[in-house]
Amino acid sequence: MSVIQKPITLAGSKAQRDVTALFDSGATYSCINPEIARGLGITDSLPKPMIFGTAKNGDTLQATEAIRLDFHLAGYRFSDEFMLIPDLSEDVIIGAATLQKWRFKLDFENDEVIIDPRVTKLRLLRLAR
Repeated sequence: MSVIQKPITLAGSKAQRDVTALFDSGATYSCINPEIARGLGITDSLPKPMIFGTAKNGDTLQATEAIRLDFHLAGYRFSDEFMLIPDLSEDVIIGAATLQKWRFKLDFENDEVIIDPRVTKLRLLRLAR
């Protein structure tokens, strides 16, 4: 597991905010500090709490809410769901589900997030009738 920190802009239904995000290939989901999330938009209760393991054996974290946010990185706009985690050590963590969804590649030697511009284009397909 390795991490890269990059500045991003988060945008929700209420506001936007510049933060430093931790791109973490070892985190399953993207997570956000609840105070930041509530300032950006409306949060949704999860049907059931999600319990996450941590690097420390036996420790867990629990999310009972989530929020859908846009985030801007290197001039591109992305969107995903973020789990609200109380006492999160970072403002925002971009996890593996988001990394895979947007096909981000992490270049740990150069401390870079590599973006494939082809996945940033919205494509609407017209079905043949």
